[in-house]
Amino acid sequence: MEEKARKIADFLKLLANEQRLLILCALLEEPMTVGRIHAFTPGITASALSQHLAQLKTAGILESEKQGMNVRYRLKDQRIGGLIAYLKENYCV
Repeated sequence: MEEKARKIADFLKLLANEQRLLILCALLEEPMTVGRIHAFTPGITASALSQHLAQLKTAGILESEKQGMNVRYRLKDQRIGGLIAYLKENYCV
């Protein structure tokens, strides 16, 4: 049980970032390229966006596929989608 609690705490720490939450809210609708995701996070640089995407991918929250010159990101686990949808409905405008 302690191991599960640690994993959940680590997951919540990853989500405790405004920019990462905006990224995940954007990806609820459909898979997107970095350029489209950046429209939802205008307050950060492209470099910072790439770092956030890498963290979310490393954590297993996102997956990506290369399509020509673009990389398309999407939510990997629909349980995450349910949580983000709840947060978006109740806290995001």
